[in-house]
Amino acid sequence: MSNLQFDPQISRQIEAVYTTPDVIEQRRVVRYALALRPGDRVLDVGVGPGLLAAEMAEEVGTEGRVCGIDISESMLAIAGTRADVPGRRSIELELAPATRIPFGPGSFDVVVSTQVFEYVDDVAGALAEIRRVLRPAGRVILLDTDWESIVWRSRDDARMHKVLAVFEEHLTDPHLPRTLGDKLSAAGFTVTHRQVVPMLNAGYDPWTYSGGLVDIVANFVTGRSGITEEVAHAWADDLISLGPGYFFSLNRYLFVAAAL
Repeated sequence: MSNLQFDPQISRQIEAVYTTPDVIEQRRVVRYALALRPGDRVLDVGVGPGLLAAEMAEEVGTEGRVCGIDISESMLAIAGTRADVPGRRSIELELAPATRIPFGPGSFDVVVSTQVFEYVDDVAGALAEIRRVLRPAGRVILLDTDWESIVWRSRDDARMHKVLAVFEEHLTDPHLPRTLGDKLSAAGFTVTHRQVVPMLNAGYDPWTYSGGLVDIVANFVTGRSGITEEVAHAWADDLISLGPGYFFSLNRYLFVAAAL
């Protein structure tokens, strides 16, 4: 289980990160893979701040249906601010985990989940639930990160290695994409597409994915495995001070699969 608590403060920080150009582009890639049509019924597992759900609601139109579940009440509260927009159907939101989806069999044409399954303890159980709520031949789109792919420039490589190793503790499986194809096959899906979705930030800018990630990482690692507040701040200050020499790269992996 994740050690990162999605309280109101963290939820707002994540919402801010999700509005950066990097994550806006990521959602464009995800929506392209979704290939939604008017009238489609879509479930977003781990709806977060609701940005993807709101974009999908525009695509499926008033005849479609978009539902979102999350285990964080604060995330659902933020998503709720995007649920009702004049001219389109409201987004339905429920407090629920990926392993207990509160909808009946065959309720959806498509299920999507981004940056969620690396936090899930029982991936097989969650995939079985997705298979249950999908119609026959329905599709699932999953996007998760392999955190060993991270490249983050620092003047102190040993400190960077320590900070990133401790930050991985906020995940259940920080390397999930390596085995996700096998897990999908075992759950009764056929993988039809795999794709790398890279993040790249060159030159420090707080309005980027990694720029927003700095504070989240520093706050999480403080007090863990001997990392003091002073060390965490020194790590963050070093990155920011690199200015135009700042460099960050990370790979996310998108899987599209069809239910057998």
